[in-house]
Amino acid sequence: MRAKNLILIVLGFLFLGLGAVGVAIPVMPTTPFVLLAAACFSASSRKFYGWLQQNRVFGQYIENYRTKQGIKLPLKIASIAFLWTGLIISMIIKRTLLICIILTIIGFGVTIHLLLIKTKTGEKDGG
Repeated sequence: MRAKNLILIVLGFLFLGLGAVGVAIPVMPTTPFVLLAAACFSASSRKFYGWLQQNRVFGQYIENYRTKQGIKLPLKIASIAFLWTGLIISMIIKRTLLICIILTIIGFGVTIHLLLIKTKTGEKDGG
């Protein structure tokens, strides 16, 4: 049983690391990796699961998913702006038509996904 828990904890931190990369790199998803980390921690360590839920960066991903609250409008706007800034910089650096086409398709897909997520409103949580 201890080996299983150790493997799940290691996987949890691996997924959390990938989620952290997703915060900085626009085309890398954050939420699925954070949710995978949460699943690994919930099955192996109450301590790490509790820590993740209370984490000021990643805790909101779990809470918003669990409660289906959505994303605040300013975060949607910032995410889309950051996404396209990163994609355009990548396109300028690579200057390859195929890469530009692929990045544009990814950009539209992620943008559509973000726009389809419920927009979180209300004053209870500070705005």
